[in-house]
Amino acid sequence: MLLRTLWSRLGTQLHVESRPGCILASARTPFSRTCYLNSLHQQHEQKRNDLLPALGGFKSVSSGCLTDPGRLTNCKSGQACFYSTNLVTSVLKSGLKPATVPGKRAPKGPRTKQPSRANQPSLSEDKDMMQCIAFATADQYHLPTLSHDLINHGFHEIDLPRDASNVLVISTDMAAKPDDNAQIFFFREGSVAFWNVEEKTMKNILRILERHEIQPYEVALVHWENEEINYTVGEGNTKLERGNFILSDKMDQEEAVLEKFAFSNALCLSVKLAIWEVALDNFVESIQSIPETLKSGKRVQLSSAEVMQKIGELFTLRHCINLRSDLLLTPDFYWDRENLEKLYDKTCQFLSINRRVNVVNEKLEHCTQLTDLMRSHLSEKHSLRLEWMIVILITIEVMFELAKMIF
Repeated sequence: MLLRTLWSRLGTQLHVESRPGCILASARTPFSRTCYLNSLHQQHEQKRNDLLPALGGFKSVSSGCLTDPGRLTNCKSGQACFYSTNLVTSVLKSGLKPATVPGKRAPKGPRTKQPSRANQPSLSEDKDMMQCIAFATADQYHLPTLSHDLINHGFHEIDLPRDASNVLVISTDMAAKPDDNAQIFFFREGSVAFWNVEEKTMKNILRILERHEIQPYEVALVHWENEEINYTVGEGNTKLERGNFILSDKMDQEEAVLEKFAFSNALCLSVKLAIWEVALDNFVESIQSIPETLKSGKRVQLSSAEVMQKIGELFTLRHCINLRSDLLLTPDFYWDRENLEKLYDKTCQFLSINRRVNVVNEKLEHCTQLTDLMRSHLSEKHSLRLEWMIVILITIEVMFELAKMIF
């Protein structure tokens, strides 16, 4: 009887002392809560050592209940809580991991060539090289007025062969490095390539160019989608090696300009294609909800005018890529200039132009099928509406005839 009384009092006392100790493992204060767990375990050990001599026969039971460091007394809810030290340790370790916070979708990278720097020259070699940068700033340029404006600002025009009529070549004394002349190639299709031009002069030319652009692009898009390749003048033949242009030092001025023209043509073609790729991605995002809407069986909230507008945007892109540009065929300028054609083809291959064109055409084909589906769907809805109108008109006419016969 005495042992039972002592045991019940001990249980009541432990319940009162450990009531605030409903511990929830958290990563915010791991040190304080772990220390509290250790102190509570030490209190249990001390009371067990004081009580064991008096309990006698209950020694095994008490040691099994009081020596377990993972057992805590009742929480406020009245239910017993059991926490093992392994569980607390695992929760604390997992709480140290950074939480993933959902944010805005990361912007897509530029479509222009971003070659791996693994096979590129070292920084010391890179500093000695000059720079060629290509931009696509508008849908087209008005070259005659642009030439007149640039000459008035102190620039000099370089003559090209007659079959290169869609290009304007300008030279300037403001070279970034003294190893080569500073030259600029303007293509009628709305792209420009700068060779060894200092940054201040480049910005000045771009400001002048704004007055002669037809349907200009956004400034952020122009500077995001650009091609930047280093070049140098060295011995041997002109070539594209390890992602850099190596111009021959044995070429005269006219031949050097033509070789730069071949490289510039490929670079400007790449940046122009990148602009169209962005336009196609924007078009795909505008219609990406249509397949899901059709799949769920809901009505597509597009009018006939909106569908025709989408079809017009799609065919405009297809016309620009496949008909108006030189993406599918080598320009006629290189037919009787085999060495320039090799440089042009090698640069196009390095910039993955053919592969990118194939991907764009595959996307265009899929978008065309989707717009055709929408057009046929709207046509069927319109035909069904007309049929119901005819049925209603016939019904009204029959009712009038019946009314005449009856009355």
